[in-house]
Amino acid sequence: MILSMTGFGGAERSEDGVSYCLEIRSLNNRYFKVSTKLPENLQFLEGEVERMLRTGLGRGSCTYTLRVRNDSATAGYDINQAALRKYVESICAAPLPEGVQATIDLAAVAALPGICQPPETDEQARERLLALVREMTGQALDGVLAMRRAEGEALRGDLLACCGALGEQLQAIAEQAPKVVLEYQRRLQVRVQNLLATAKLELEQDALMREVAIFADRCDIREEVTRMHSHLAQFTELCDSTEPTGRKLDFLAQEMLREANTIGSKSNDATIARHIVEIKASIDRLKEQVQNVA
Repeated sequence: MILSMTGFGGAERSEDGVSYCLEIRSLNNRYFKVSTKLPENLQFLEGEVERMLRTGLGRGSCTYTLRVRNDSATAGYDINQAALRKYVESICAAPLPEGVQATIDLAAVAALPGICQPPETDEQARERLLALVREMTGQALDGVLAMRRAEGEALRGDLLACCGALGEQLQAIAEQAPKVVLEYQRRLQVRVQNLLATAKLELEQDALMREVAIFADRCDIREEVTRMHSHLAQFTELCDSTEPTGRKLDFLAQEMLREANTIGSKSNDATIARHIVEIKASIDRLKEQVQNVA
C-alpha cells in the first residue's frame, strides 16, 4: 500500500514540573529534508532525532518542533559572576560628561551576552532526556504514519481511477490503429483513380501497394502501445506495493508520457489524436498525484 508524504503527529509529557510538547509535520519533497526546533539545552539530541525521522519517514520535508515549559526551580539560569563583574567594572570605568551620574540596570546587564547561562546537564540527566525524547518521537511518528496511510489510501484510489481511464483510451487506440492503414489505402486509391481518370494514364497496382506499405510502416504504433500497456500494468502493481514507490511511479508516468507523445506523432489519425489528448490529461493527473507519494 502506498503512503502519502503528508502527515502530522504529536506527543505530550509532563515530568518533575517540566512539560514537553512535540509536533511533527511532514510534506512532500523529492528528497528527505528535516528542520528541527529544539530548546538550547536539548540541542545535543538533534542527531538522534534526525536519525529517527529519516528511518521512520523515508522521504519528504519534515518539521520537528519540541517546546519545553519548566515550572520548577531548575528553570533558573546560572549567573556568570566573573562576566557580570567584568561588565560592571567596564561600565563604572567608562568616562562620563561632567555632572552626569551613571546607574546600572541589573535587568539590562543580565541580558548581555555571557551573563545568564543554562545550567549544565549531567550525563544521567542527558540519558533520561534522550529516553524521553525517543519515546515522544516514536509516539508522534506513529501519528504521522497513520495519517500518511490514510492519505495514501485516498491517493491509491485516485491513481487507480486515472489508470483505468488511461487503459480505456489505450484500448480504443489499439482498436483504431488497424483501421488507419485501411482508410489511408482507400483514400489513396480514390485520389489516384481520380488523377488517372483525368490524365488518362495507368498505374501499376504494385506501386500503389508499396506506397501503402511505406505508410503502414511509418505509422505503426504497436510497439508503443505494447510498452504503454506494460508501464500501466507495472504502475498498477506498484500502487499495492509495501515498499516506497514514489520515485518509481514518477519514472513510469514520465515513460508513459513519452510513449503517448510518440503514438500521437506517428499515428496520423484524428481519432487516435483525440484519445491521446485524454491519455495525456490522465498522465498529467498521475504526475501531479505521485509527487506526494512516499
